[in-house]
Amino acid sequence: MKRILRYFLNGLLIVAPFTITVWIVVAIIDWLNSMFDLGIPGLGILLMFVLLTIIGFISSSFFVKPFFVITGRWFNKVPLVGIVYSSIKDLFDAFVGDNQKFNKPVMVKMSEDSDNLKFGFVTQETLSTVNVEEKVAVYFPHSYNFSGELFVVPKRNVVYLDAPSSDVMKFIVSGGVSRL
Repeated sequence: MKRILRYFLNGLLIVAPFTITVWIVVAIIDWLNSMFDLGIPGLGILLMFVLLTIIGFISSSFFVKPFFVITGRWFNKVPLVGIVYSSIKDLFDAFVGDNQKFNKPVMVKMSEDSDNLKFGFVTQETLSTVNVEEKVAVYFPHSYNFSGELFVVPKRNVVYLDAPSSDVMKFIVSGGVSRL
């Protein structure tokens, strides 16, 4: 009976990640395709890709950029909408674009009397705007979760890593299971 249970768990470990990944990808594709349901499978995704590419091209124009800046400022001033808009915009800016925030992986000594280290990402190298000197803001993602914590730590406790940010993020999110 134990052997059958072990075989079952081994099978589950092999099939579950593959199945869940395929299910998520198919769900996202279906959702994107349903946004422009034109009766031909895949045409909605193609149209979405073309539309977003055109918007990206137009938005890089010198004449159109001020429109997006003004619109963004307007969204930020509207109560409740401003909080949602700025949070989503900051989240996207952190991962994509010219202002990526998770591009400085670090290892932090969490206290002076301990050798425990924690992996994270420096998001602000100076906190002078809030009158905090000799400290940096470090974001620590949680393992197997889409959340994290922000700590303000002494600069002397921070060691910058010479590793790709994506590898460090994968290492942290996997709970240290994936290779760094």
